[in-house]
Amino acid sequence: MRAFGLKTWIWNNGWKTGLLLAGFPFLLALICFALGLLVVAGEAHSFRQGLRDAVGIIPVVLPVVLLVTAIWFAIAWAWNQRILDFLTGAHPVTRQQEPRLWNALETLCISRGLGMPRLAVIEQPARNAFASGLSRTTGAVTVTRGLLDSLDDRELSAVLAHELTHIRNGDARLAVVAAVFAGVVALPGEIIVRAGNIFGNTGPLTTGRSSSRSSSKDSGKGGAAIFLVLLSLAIMLLTWALALGLRFALSRNREFLADAGAVELTQDPDALISALRKVAAQSELPRLPSQVQAMLLESPGETLGKMWLATHPPLEERIGALIRYAGGRDPGPVSVLEAEPAPAETPMPAAAPVPGSPWWRQS
Repeated sequence: MRAFGLKTWIWNNGWKTGLLLAGFPFLLALICFALGLLVVAGEAHSFRQGLRDAVGIIPVVLPVVLLVTAIWFAIAWAWNQRILDFLTGAHPVTRQQEPRLWNALETLCISRGLGMPRLAVIEQPARNAFASGLSRTTGAVTVTRGLLDSLDDRELSAVLAHELTHIRNGDARLAVVAAVFAGVVALPGEIIVRAGNIFGNTGPLTTGRSSSRSSSKDSGKGGAAIFLVLLSLAIMLLTWALALGLRFALSRNREFLADAGAVELTQDPDALISALRKVAAQSELPRLPSQVQAMLLESPGETLGKMWLATHPPLEERIGALIRYAGGRDPGPVSVLEAEPAPAETPMPAAAPVPGSPWWRQS
Protein backbone atom coordinates (compact mmCIF):
# COMPACT_ATOMS: atom_id res chain seq x y z
CA MET A 1 0.00 0.00 0.00
CA ARG A 2 2.49 2.60 -1.17
CA ALA A 3 1.48 6.24 -1.01
CA PHE A 4 2.21 8.58 -3.90
CA GLY A 5 0.64 11.72 -2.50
CA LEU A 6 -1.58 13.19 0.17
CA LYS A 7 -4.81 11.55 -1.07
CA THR A 8 -3.35 8.06 -1.29
CA TRP A 9 -1.74 8.50 2.12
CA ILE A 10 -5.13 9.31 3.65
CA TRP A 11 -6.61 6.29 1.84
CA ASN A 12 -3.84 4.05 3.17
CA ASN A 13 -4.45 5.25 6.72
CA GLY A 14 -8.10 4.30 6.35
CA TRP A 15 -7.07 0.79 5.26
CA LYS A 16 -4.67 0.51 8.20
CA THR A 17 -7.45 1.43 10.59
CA GLY A 18 -9.69 -1.21 9.03
CA LEU A 19 -6.96 -3.86 9.28
CA LEU A 20 -6.46 -3.06 12.96
CA LEU A 21 -10.17 -3.52 13.55
CA ALA A 22 -10.25 -6.80 11.59
CA GLY A 23 -7.26 -8.24 13.44
CA PHE A 24 -8.55 -7.48 16.91
CA PRO A 25 -10.88 -10.57 17.30
CA PHE A 26 -7.99 -12.81 16.18
CA LEU A 27 -5.76 -11.42 18.94
CA LEU A 28 -8.52 -11.98 21.49
CA ALA A 29 -8.87 -15.59 20.33
CA LEU A 30 -5.13 -16.09 20.81
CA ILE A 31 -5.36 -14.66 24.31
CA CYS A 32 -8.28 -16.95 25.17
CA PHE A 33 -6.35 -19.95 23.81
CA ALA A 34 -3.31 -19.03 25.93
CA LEU A 35 -5.48 -18.72 29.02
CA GLY A 36 -7.12 -22.04 28.18
CA LEU A 37 -3.73 -23.73 27.98
CA LEU A 38 -2.87 -22.50 31.45
CA VAL A 39 -6.21 -23.71 32.81
CA VAL A 40 -5.96 -27.26 31.42
CA ALA A 41 -2.22 -27.74 31.83
CA GLY A 42 -2.49 -29.21 35.33
CA GLU A 43 -5.08 -31.84 34.35
CA ALA A 44 -4.02 -32.79 30.82
CA HIS A 45 -2.65 -36.34 30.53
CA SER A 46 -0.97 -35.59 27.21
CA PHE A 47 0.07 -32.61 25.11
CA ARG A 48 -2.52 -33.33 22.42
CA GLN A 49 -5.30 -33.66 24.96
CA GLY A 50 -4.28 -30.32 26.45
CA LEU A 51 -4.48 -28.67 23.03
CA ARG A 52 -7.94 -30.16 22.40
CA ASP A 53 -9.20 -29.08 25.81
CA ALA A 54 -7.82 -25.55 25.35
CA VAL A 55 -9.47 -25.25 21.93
CA GLY A 56 -12.73 -26.45 23.47
CA ILE A 57 -12.60 -23.66 26.02
CA ILE A 58 -12.38 -20.92 23.36
CA PRO A 59 -16.07 -21.04 22.22
CA VAL A 60 -17.14 -20.69 25.83
CA VAL A 61 -14.76 -17.91 26.86
CA LEU A 62 -14.44 -15.90 23.63
CA PRO A 63 -18.06 -14.61 23.42
CA VAL A 64 -17.85 -13.30 26.98
CA VAL A 65 -14.47 -11.71 26.34
CA LEU A 66 -15.72 -10.17 23.08
CA LEU A 67 -18.79 -8.74 24.78
CA VAL A 68 -16.84 -7.21 27.65
CA THR A 69 -14.18 -5.89 25.27
CA ALA A 70 -16.80 -4.44 22.90
CA ILE A 71 -18.36 -2.53 25.78
CA TRP A 72 -14.95 -1.25 26.89
CA PHE A 73 -13.99 -0.36 23.33
CA ALA A 74 -17.28 1.50 22.76
CA ILE A 75 -16.60 3.54 25.89
CA ALA A 76 -13.03 4.23 24.79
CA TRP A 77 -14.20 5.13 21.27
CA ALA A 78 -16.79 7.56 22.59
CA TRP A 79 -14.63 9.05 25.34
CA ASN A 80 -11.16 8.78 23.79
CA GLN A 81 -10.51 12.49 24.13
CA ARG A 82 -11.54 12.53 27.79
CA ILE A 83 -9.25 9.56 28.41
CA LEU A 84 -6.37 11.40 26.75
CA ASP A 85 -7.11 14.51 28.81
CA PHE A 86 -7.05 12.40 31.98
CA LEU A 87 -3.77 10.69 31.07
CA THR A 88 -2.03 13.90 30.01
CA GLY A 89 -3.62 16.35 32.43
CA ALA A 90 -4.81 18.53 29.54
CA HIS A 91 -7.72 20.95 29.86
CA PRO A 92 -9.72 22.53 27.02
CA VAL A 93 -9.29 26.26 26.44
CA THR A 94 -11.38 29.00 24.86
CA ARG A 95 -10.50 32.03 22.77
CA GLN A 96 -10.66 34.29 25.82
CA GLN A 97 -8.29 32.04 27.78
CA GLU A 98 -5.69 31.50 25.04
CA PRO A 99 -6.26 34.12 22.30
CA ARG A 100 -2.81 33.71 20.75
CA LEU A 101 -3.13 29.93 20.43
CA TRP A 102 -6.74 30.11 19.24
CA ASN A 103 -6.12 32.79 16.61
CA ALA A 104 -3.09 30.97 15.19
CA LEU A 105 -5.01 27.72 14.67
CA GLU A 106 -8.16 29.47 13.44
CA THR A 107 -6.15 31.28 10.76
CA LEU A 108 -4.77 27.97 9.48
CA CYS A 109 -8.23 26.38 9.45
CA ILE A 110 -9.74 29.32 7.54
CA SER A 111 -6.96 29.14 4.94
CA ARG A 112 -7.93 25.52 4.13
CA GLY A 113 -11.67 25.65 4.83
CA LEU A 114 -11.40 23.28 7.80
CA GLY A 115 -13.48 23.22 10.95
CA MET A 116 -11.89 24.47 14.14
CA PRO A 117 -10.49 21.55 16.19
CA ARG A 118 -10.84 21.40 19.94
CA LEU A 119 -7.90 23.08 21.68
CA ALA A 120 -6.39 21.93 24.98
CA VAL A 121 -3.32 22.81 27.04
CA ILE A 122 -1.12 20.67 29.29
CA GLU A 123 0.29 22.76 32.14
CA GLN A 124 3.82 21.35 31.86
CA PRO A 125 7.12 23.13 31.08
CA ALA A 126 7.98 20.54 28.44
CA ARG A 127 7.63 21.61 24.79
CA ASN A 128 5.42 19.24 22.86
CA ALA A 129 2.07 18.79 21.14
CA PHE A 130 -0.12 16.10 19.65
CA ALA A 131 -3.26 15.72 17.56
CA SER A 132 -6.10 13.33 18.31
CA GLY A 133 -9.67 12.63 17.27
CA LEU A 134 -11.47 10.07 15.15
CA SER A 135 -12.51 12.43 12.33
CA ARG A 136 -11.95 15.93 11.03
CA THR A 137 -15.08 17.14 12.79
CA THR A 138 -14.01 15.74 16.17
CA GLY A 139 -10.29 16.47 15.91
CA ALA A 140 -8.34 18.02 18.76
CA VAL A 141 -4.95 19.68 19.12
CA THR A 142 -3.20 19.63 22.50
CA VAL A 143 -0.09 21.66 23.33
CA THR A 144 2.00 22.12 26.46
CA ARG A 145 2.45 25.37 28.33
CA GLY A 146 6.19 25.17 27.70
CA LEU A 147 5.55 25.10 23.95
CA LEU A 148 3.37 28.20 24.09
CA ASP A 149 5.89 30.09 26.20
CA SER A 150 8.96 29.25 24.11
CA LEU A 151 7.77 29.57 20.49
CA ASP A 152 7.17 32.81 18.64
CA ASP A 153 4.09 33.30 16.47
CA ARG A 154 5.67 31.87 13.29
CA GLU A 155 6.97 28.80 15.08
CA LEU A 156 3.68 28.24 16.88
CA SER A 157 1.78 28.39 13.58
CA ALA A 158 4.20 25.85 12.07
CA VAL A 159 3.65 23.38 14.93
CA LEU A 160 -0.12 23.82 14.80
CA ALA A 161 -0.03 23.29 11.02
CA HIS A 162 1.89 20.05 11.63
CA GLU A 163 -0.77 18.78 14.02
CA LEU A 164 -3.60 19.98 11.79
CA THR A 165 -2.07 17.96 8.94
CA HIS A 166 -2.18 14.86 11.14
CA ILE A 167 -5.94 15.39 11.51
CA ARG A 168 -6.39 15.99 7.77
CA ASN A 169 -4.42 12.85 6.90
CA GLY A 170 -6.20 10.57 9.34
CA ASP A 171 -3.02 10.01 11.36
CA ALA A 172 -4.74 11.19 14.52
CA ARG A 173 -7.51 8.61 14.08
CA LEU A 174 -4.98 5.84 13.45
CA ALA A 175 -3.03 6.88 16.55
CA VAL A 176 -6.12 6.70 18.76
CA VAL A 177 -7.18 3.32 17.34
CA ALA A 178 -3.68 1.87 17.77
CA ALA A 179 -3.41 3.20 21.32
CA VAL A 180 -6.78 1.70 22.31
CA PHE A 181 -6.00 -1.66 20.70
CA ALA A 182 -2.53 -1.90 22.16
CA GLY A 183 -3.86 -1.19 25.62
CA VAL A 184 -6.64 -3.78 25.35
CA VAL A 185 -4.42 -6.54 23.98
CA ALA A 186 -1.55 -5.86 26.36
CA LEU A 187 -3.74 -5.92 29.48
CA PRO A 188 -4.40 -9.71 29.53
CA GLY A 189 -0.71 -10.35 28.93
CA GLU A 190 0.21 -8.17 31.88
CA ILE A 191 -2.30 -10.03 34.05
CA ILE A 192 -0.79 -13.37 33.01
CA VAL A 193 2.72 -12.15 33.77
CA ARG A 194 1.70 -10.84 37.20
CA ALA A 195 0.00 -14.15 37.91
CA GLY A 196 3.16 -16.04 37.00
CA ASN A 197 4.30 -16.21 40.61
CA ILE A 198 1.01 -17.78 41.63
CA PHE A 199 1.24 -20.43 38.92
CA GLY A 200 4.88 -20.99 39.77
CA ASN A 201 4.04 -21.77 43.40
CA THR A 202 0.62 -23.41 43.29
CA GLY A 203 -0.15 -23.83 39.61
CA PRO A 204 0.12 -26.68 37.14
CA LEU A 205 3.86 -27.12 37.55
CA THR A 206 3.59 -27.85 41.28
CA THR A 207 1.25 -30.67 42.25
CA GLY A 208 0.38 -32.26 45.52
CA ARG A 209 -0.46 -35.66 44.03
CA SER A 210 -0.20 -38.75 46.09
CA SER A 211 3.09 -40.61 45.80
CA SER A 212 1.11 -43.77 45.20
CA ARG A 213 0.63 -42.82 41.57
CA SER A 214 3.04 -44.37 39.18
CA SER A 215 6.16 -42.35 38.44
CA SER A 216 5.73 -42.89 34.71
CA LYS A 217 2.23 -41.39 34.72
CA ASP A 218 3.37 -38.43 36.85
CA SER A 219 6.37 -37.78 34.65
CA GLY A 220 4.28 -37.95 31.49
CA LYS A 221 1.62 -35.67 32.91
CA GLY A 222 4.24 -33.27 34.25
CA GLY A 223 5.98 -33.15 30.87
CA ALA A 224 2.72 -32.34 29.09
CA ALA A 225 1.99 -29.60 31.62
CA ILE A 226 5.40 -28.05 31.07
CA PHE A 227 4.99 -28.00 27.28
CA LEU A 228 1.47 -26.60 27.54
CA VAL A 229 2.61 -23.80 29.86
CA LEU A 230 5.57 -23.03 27.58
CA LEU A 231 3.24 -22.87 24.58
CA SER A 232 0.92 -20.57 26.50
CA LEU A 233 3.81 -18.25 27.32
CA ALA A 234 4.93 -18.29 23.68
CA ILE A 235 1.44 -17.32 22.52
CA MET A 236 1.35 -14.63 25.17
CA LEU A 237 4.62 -13.22 23.86
CA LEU A 238 3.21 -13.34 20.34
CA THR A 239 0.15 -11.35 21.35
CA TRP A 240 2.37 -8.82 23.09
CA ALA A 241 4.46 -8.52 19.92
CA LEU A 242 1.34 -8.03 17.83
CA ALA A 243 0.06 -5.42 20.30
CA LEU A 244 3.41 -3.69 19.99
CA GLY A 245 3.00 -3.82 16.22
CA LEU A 246 -0.35 -2.04 16.56
CA ARG A 247 1.34 0.75 18.44
CA PHE A 248 4.14 1.03 15.88
CA ALA A 249 1.68 0.96 12.99
CA LEU A 250 2.17 4.71 13.16
CA SER A 251 4.80 4.74 10.49
CA ARG A 252 7.77 7.06 10.44
CA ASN A 253 6.56 8.54 7.17
CA ARG A 254 3.58 10.20 8.86
CA GLU A 255 5.91 12.69 10.54
CA PHE A 256 7.63 13.57 7.26
CA LEU A 257 4.25 14.04 5.59
CA ALA A 258 2.96 16.17 8.47
CA ASP A 259 6.09 18.32 8.22
CA ALA A 260 5.44 18.73 4.49
CA GLY A 261 1.82 19.62 5.19
CA ALA A 262 2.91 22.23 7.73
CA VAL A 263 5.17 23.86 5.15
CA GLU A 264 2.33 23.75 2.62
CA LEU A 265 0.03 25.55 5.05
CA THR A 266 2.47 28.16 6.32
CA GLN A 267 4.94 28.52 3.43
CA ASP A 268 7.59 28.90 6.14
CA PRO A 269 9.99 25.92 6.46
CA ASP A 270 12.42 28.02 8.56
CA ALA A 271 9.78 28.43 11.29
CA LEU A 272 9.14 24.69 11.49
CA ILE A 273 12.86 23.89 11.67
CA SER A 274 13.35 26.46 14.42
CA ALA A 275 10.32 25.11 16.29
CA LEU A 276 11.62 21.54 16.08
CA ARG A 277 14.97 22.65 17.48
CA LYS A 278 13.32 24.35 20.43
CA VAL A 279 11.01 21.40 21.02
CA ALA A 280 13.93 18.96 20.99
CA ALA A 281 15.69 20.96 23.72
CA GLN A 282 12.95 20.11 26.25
CA SER A 283 10.41 17.66 24.84
CA GLU A 284 10.30 14.93 27.48
CA LEU A 285 6.97 14.03 29.07
CA PRO A 286 8.11 10.83 30.81
CA ARG A 287 4.94 10.24 32.82
CA LEU A 288 2.79 9.69 29.74
CA PRO A 289 1.97 6.11 28.65
CA SER A 290 3.98 4.82 25.71
CA GLN A 291 0.87 4.81 23.50
CA VAL A 292 0.50 8.56 24.04
CA GLN A 293 4.24 9.13 23.63
CA ALA A 294 3.92 7.77 20.09
CA MET A 295 1.45 10.56 19.26
CA LEU A 296 3.70 13.45 20.32
CA LEU A 297 5.35 15.92 17.98
CA GLU A 298 8.74 14.74 19.22
CA SER A 299 9.51 11.85 21.59
CA PRO A 300 13.18 10.95 22.07
CA GLY A 301 12.24 7.69 23.78
CA GLU A 302 10.28 6.60 20.69
CA THR A 303 13.02 7.48 18.19
CA LEU A 304 15.17 4.47 17.33
CA GLY A 305 16.79 5.44 14.05
CA LYS A 306 15.72 3.29 11.11
CA MET A 307 14.72 0.32 13.24
CA TRP A 308 11.25 -1.11 12.61
CA LEU A 309 10.18 -0.22 16.14
CA ALA A 310 10.62 3.53 15.61
CA THR A 311 7.49 5.67 15.79
CA HIS A 312 9.38 8.91 15.21
CA PRO A 313 12.15 9.50 12.67
CA PRO A 314 15.31 11.11 14.08
CA LEU A 315 15.04 14.87 14.33
CA GLU A 316 18.07 15.36 12.08
CA GLU A 317 16.37 13.39 9.30
CA ARG A 318 13.25 15.52 9.54
CA ILE A 319 15.22 18.75 9.47
CA GLY A 320 17.38 17.43 6.63
CA ALA A 321 14.26 16.72 4.56
CA LEU A 322 12.95 20.24 5.20
CA ILE A 323 16.26 21.69 4.06
CA ARG A 324 16.51 19.53 0.92
CA TYR A 325 12.91 19.63 -0.27
CA ALA A 326 11.53 22.87 1.19
CA GLY A 327 14.61 25.10 1.12
CA GLY A 328 14.62 25.61 4.87
CA ARG A 329 17.53 26.96 6.92
CA ASP A 330 18.71 25.27 10.09
CA PRO A 331 19.73 27.52 13.01
CA GLY A 332 21.35 24.56 14.74
CA PRO A 333 20.64 22.97 18.11
CA VAL A 334 19.48 25.25 20.90
CA SER A 335 19.55 24.86 24.66
CA VAL A 336 16.67 25.35 27.05
CA LEU A 337 18.03 28.73 28.14
CA GLU A 338 18.52 29.94 24.56
CA ALA A 339 14.84 29.59 23.76
CA GLU A 340 13.36 32.88 24.95
CA PRO A 341 9.68 33.18 25.85
CA ALA A 342 7.44 34.19 22.99
CA PRO A 343 6.32 37.84 22.95
CA ALA A 344 2.76 38.49 24.00
CA GLU A 345 0.32 39.26 21.25
CA THR A 346 -2.55 41.75 21.48
CA PRO A 347 -5.76 39.69 21.77
CA MET A 348 -8.19 39.97 18.88
CA PRO A 349 -11.84 40.76 19.57
CA ALA A 350 -13.88 37.67 20.27
CA ALA A 351 -16.06 36.51 17.40
CA ALA A 352 -19.78 36.13 17.86
CA PRO A 353 -20.77 32.59 18.88
CA VAL A 354 -22.30 30.39 16.22
CA PRO A 355 -25.70 29.03 17.36
CA GLY A 356 -25.67 25.29 17.85
CA SER A 357 -21.89 24.94 17.74
CA PRO A 358 -19.90 23.17 20.50
CA TRP A 359 -19.08 25.22 23.58
CA TRP A 360 -15.38 25.44 22.78
CA ARG A 361 -16.19 27.01 19.41
CA GLN A 362 -18.59 29.53 20.88
CA SER A 363 -15.95 31.19 23.06
